Amino acid sequence: MDGKVAVITGANTGIGKEAARELARRGARVIVACRDIAKAEAAAREIRAETDNQEVIVKKLDLADTRSIREFANSFLAEEKELHILINNAGVMLCPYSKTADGFEMHLGVNHLGHFLLTFLLLERLKQSAPSRIVNVSSLAHHGGRIRFHDLNGEKSYNRGLAYCHSKLANVLFTRELARRLQGTKVTANSLHPGSVHSELVRHSFVMTWLWKIFSFFLKTPWEGAQTSVYCAVAEELESVTGQYFSDCQPAYVSPWGRDDETAKKLWNVSCELLGIQWD
Repeated sequence: MDGKVAVITGANTGIGKEAARELARRGARVIVACRDIAKAEAAAREIRAETDNQEVIVKKLDLADTRSIREFANSFLAEEKELHILINNAGVMLCPYSKTADGFEMHLGVNHLGHFLLTFLLLERLKQSAPSRIVNVSSLAHHGGRIRFHDLNGEKSYNRGLAYCHSKLANVLFTRELARRLQGTKVTANSLHPGSVHSELVRHSFVMTWLWKIFSFFLKTPWEGAQTSVYCAVAEELESVTGQYFSDCQPAYVSPWGRDDETAKKLWNVSCELLGIQWD
């Protein structure tokens, strides 16, 4: 990975931090893109010390605010001439009903729309640096998701568990349509299920936090959970593989809703409308 540049969102904790550590260990220049700068700086210091790689850089990124996403992208593009790997890893789960700075339901806004916009803003740099890869961290939970175009922001009815599932299905559909549009560019896009990981992601649910503690023996560690992200980012055999969904470092079953090309195209167009962008 020497000479390669990677951006990882939400890399100050959990599987994102472990993915950053793995890429840094391989010699990559790693941009740790996080909302909490203090936690990100602590994680970066730890990774730099452990890997002896000083090219672990912290940048502010709040995926719940499109202005922050644009500021991050502008700063990155001004300072970095290449981008080989984008791991859209950050996410929220089981949030009580709330909205982002732009009025999007929090799961939809952070897990899908935030990464959709970030990818849009960085795509030309990825193309210029090709071969390059986009890795979207989804979840097995996408099987329980549906794209409810009549109520994307959950204002008519809201269930925080289902809202998470819907956003993870959006990740799979976004990856599918993105891969189709990127054919011939040498930029690949794949999504993945990291496994059930002992991490902070369940912090909004007392019950899930309690269950996670009880069954922690059966859960993956963050390092184990990061392995499929790392695999999708670096495996030589995946150089031309795109539009796939992985689990445990191998192709995995996608729900019928995650294979619906018409829904994927409609979600793409609606996402562009919501974000006020043109992405042809």
